[in-house]
Amino acid sequence: MSGDRECDLLIRGALVFDGSGGAPAVMDVAVADGRIVATGEGLTLAAGEVLEAGGLALAPGFIDVHTHDDMAVFDRKTILPKISQGITTVVTGNCGISLGPTPLLTRDAPVPPLDLIATAEEYRFDSFGAFLDAMRAAQPAVNVVPLVGHTVFRARRVADLTGPASADEVAAMKADLGAALAQGAAGLSTGLAYPPAKAATTGEILSLVRDVAAAGKLWTTHMRDERSGVVSAVAETIDIARRSGARTLISHHKCCGQAAFGLSRTTLAMIEEARADIPLDIDVYPYTASSTVLIEAFARDSRKVTISWSDPHPEMAGRDLDEVAAEWGVDQAAAIERLRPGGAIYHQMDDGDLERILAWPPSLVGSDGLPRDRRPHPRLWGSFPLVLGHYARDKGVLSQAQAVAKMTGQTAKVLGLADRGRIATGCAGDLVLFDPAKIRAVADYDNPQETSAGIARVYVNGQLTYVPDDGAGALAGQLL
Repeated sequence: MSGDRECDLLIRGALVFDGSGGAPAVMDVAVADGRIVATGEGLTLAAGEVLEAGGLALAPGFIDVHTHDDMAVFDRKTILPKISQGITTVVTGNCGISLGPTPLLTRDAPVPPLDLIATAEEYRFDSFGAFLDAMRAAQPAVNVVPLVGHTVFRARRVADLTGPASADEVAAMKADLGAALAQGAAGLSTGLAYPPAKAATTGEILSLVRDVAAAGKLWTTHMRDERSGVVSAVAETIDIARRSGARTLISHHKCCGQAAFGLSRTTLAMIEEARADIPLDIDVYPYTASSTVLIEAFARDSRKVTISWSDPHPEMAGRDLDEVAAEWGVDQAAAIERLRPGGAIYHQMDDGDLERILAWPPSLVGSDGLPRDRRPHPRLWGSFPLVLGHYARDKGVLSQAQAVAKMTGQTAKVLGLADRGRIATGCAGDLVLFDPAKIRAVADYDNPQETSAGIARVYVNGQLTYVPDDGAGALAGQLL
């Protein structure tokens, strides 16, 4: 700043949601050198830019606690689905899947679901630290909290992925984990519902998660079962969390398949009870369809399955699985086999469970979007505005202030980001200016790659990063 300026940016008269969950209030917010330096009514600081909010709301930049943006953060175009929602920080490396270290020590191709985020050529980082170095060099448009994936370790070290790891293989995975944590991983993620990790024993996971706890870092888990066995999966997660002492986050909590409908009453009660003595949290995305690689069991439990990508049959992206099977004259299982490697959108959840989980006060909001999908789930582009618009403003499942907190202050606390997620003096200048009356998701299942409405401006570390219909913007993200 020049000598006659007291701040770089002064936003006047905004309806400020401060990230605490409390009621919003009209005030001014001043930012200098990437940080909030003052808040209050009638600020008179000399500013490089004065922005009249004109009835718009101001919130801390949204934190997407569950993403698969490991590759997307390297390119402004591929991270645009997040910036355009007001997201200023993404947590990468979820569900056991991370871009580093390479899973291809002894394999020629990434085993599903590792192919959800990258090709064999893109899995080029020998270490997690090399991945982080490349990210720093690329200067991302958003902040990044990077997790390292357990399935990556299994693919590197376990010869037979259909069975439990040997003692030597567990030791090798622990060495990989220790290196990644030392190099800057924010924690470990597991994807125990997927074939490469399904055979991992509770003991294997506990051994690794104890190391995470010793390092003071976070364990996130796509649990072993989100279907009719979801209650036992929650019980296993609580057991590992309690015995390890690790801060634990259950990823995209849901109850899939009609046999599981309503079980969120039981699972939330279990989690609530466990939270009395262990640090345990959950996140949720605001849709009743999931999306991942093609898995026959997932398809069987779904009302409808839409193909999101297929390497051997790219022309089938966007098609209904049953229609494709009929066209080919085969059953669903044979069609899936012919389409692999590929992914799908599975309509398999109940509105009651989703709304119950979303309304539960401690739950956090994540998108779980898949940037590599040719025909993605609309959650990639619309999750956060859908919560603020449809579920908060229109349906009253929660208030907009509660929704903002689930996207900002509560998430920052779970991640240990002391200077993010709040509008308060000293916090980072991650900000989103939006219209609370107009914010909404435009993306839907028919047109999944549409920019959300109602987002006016997004700032990352004090720098203007997004304005609708303007391709320019600062690359101001940091590795957190």
